[in-house]
Amino acid sequence: MGLVALVSLLLALLGLSAVKAEDPYLYFTWKVTYGIIAPLGVKQRGILINGQFPGPNINSTTNNNIVINVYNYLDEPFLLSWNGIQQRKNSWQDGVAGTNCPIPPGKNFTYKFQVKDQIGSFYYFPSLGMHKAAGGFGGLRVNSRLLIPVPFDPPADDYTVLISDWYTKDHKALKHRLDTGRSIGHPAGVLINGLSSKNRKPLFMMEPGKTYRYRICNVGLKTSLNFGIQGHTMKLVEMEGSHTLQNTYELLDVHVGQCLSVLVTANQKPMDYYIVVSTRFLKRTTTTTAIIRYAGSNQPPKQTLPKTPVGWAWSLNQWRSFRWNLTASAARPNPQGSYHYGQINIARTIKLVNSPKLVKGKLRYTLNGVSHINLWTPLKLAQYFNIANKVFNYNATHDEPPIFNAPAKIAPNVISIKHRTFIEIVFENHEKAIQTYHLDGYAFFATGMGPGKWTPYSRKTYNLLDAVSRYSIQVYPNSWTAIMTSFDNAGMWNLRSENWENQYLGQQLYISVVSEARSLRDEYNIPDNALRCGAVVGLPLPPPYTV
Repeated sequence: MGLVALVSLLLALLGLSAVKAEDPYLYFTWKVTYGIIAPLGVKQRGILINGQFPGPNINSTTNNNIVINVYNYLDEPFLLSWNGIQQRKNSWQDGVAGTNCPIPPGKNFTYKFQVKDQIGSFYYFPSLGMHKAAGGFGGLRVNSRLLIPVPFDPPADDYTVLISDWYTKDHKALKHRLDTGRSIGHPAGVLINGLSSKNRKPLFMMEPGKTYRYRICNVGLKTSLNFGIQGHTMKLVEMEGSHTLQNTYELLDVHVGQCLSVLVTANQKPMDYYIVVSTRFLKRTTTTTAIIRYAGSNQPPKQTLPKTPVGWAWSLNQWRSFRWNLTASAARPNPQGSYHYGQINIARTIKLVNSPKLVKGKLRYTLNGVSHINLWTPLKLAQYFNIANKVFNYNATHDEPPIFNAPAKIAPNVISIKHRTFIEIVFENHEKAIQTYHLDGYAFFATGMGPGKWTPYSRKTYNLLDAVSRYSIQVYPNSWTAIMTSFDNAGMWNLRSENWENQYLGQQLYISVVSEARSLRDEYNIPDNALRCGAVVGLPLPPPYTV
């Protein structure tokens, strides 16, 4: 073979390998077991991952492929979901009851998904029943690639802080209370990374003069929490996958299911300081602490703690200060602000009103009068195998709430939205308790929020320029919140209350976004290892999607 031919062959082989090159893979093997824990001093059964409570952190980078082989050693079915991971074209990996068959006891399932074009702070959690009340959750961070500039200097270290309310009753006992129509009541306490104030060992270390990143996620069941670091200010830099304007705060409200990142500089006297986490919007405030130690310190923290704000007006005003950083890059090289959401025509407005209902003497929660129930056959599987009409009906929930005091309907709650349409969703909360909502598969723009009832005139108060793109949002008591997003991610996606009692008792729905093209450009085929259950067992696979 001549030299020219040899060089040509080598170049061709190099080109072929470049075409086949994939983004890096991260592999994990997780064993899910019960174990005795006592975070509040009361021994109880917890859910451990590889013997850990909370579970291990996932530290990934944009576009990494994540492969997690989960072995279920519990005595009941189990699923994990990945809060805030968009699962582009891949609701098969979402890990909720409407998309996935649960992992049976003694069996395993391998999740495979890509953190595609995302950065930021997220977490995973067990999505079935009341498992979340027993543990099984952990942090999931997605770092920016080196070629993408980040709008702050690299921190000296990067800490994950999982804050949560906590119940000392067994998760099955809590489930039984809900199944019999009763509330689970108020939590017994508050935890920071699975620990209470009884833990006197330092949780984090800081060296004088250096700056640290703290990723704070509220992984609890139903309680909004206030976060602060004694004697220090916090610079907000990221919220649920978006860089923010870098405003400085002494205290931050973090509602259920929400995550944010702050930078903290060790610029105080070298000694110990408290992280302070307190409940919000409850008649009695419960506070817990954890210790941050300056390197070389032997002086204990002062006992004077930051005063927790009172009322929700303070929290609403803080939300109004959050802004998207339009000059920063996102997971891709293009600036985040290149997406001018305020200039897109709204194709449809869906107004959702939450309300509690008594059905045959038992407590349920509804959205527009429909209280969702999960079925033996996941909704996504029924749809993919073309038996949806035998399993559920679409659009039991309408775009407007029913008349006042209409009876509740208990049914699978699935609404259909046309692929690639820009939709406005308005949440109205007529209750005295704060609500928080999460949308799987998407980030959305939380454009407006205010007291009372929403009207079309409320749009005049919207932020149509730099609302933060995020995956969860709160709705204050007797108030409304509006979000907007383009439904360009085909699949079956869960829209739920993050107040887990409400979610369990029906305050959730699924959004079906179907690509009429049936193309791999829009959605992946069912994975080869997908578990089957319910009515799809034994059915032949439908024709696969094609390019």
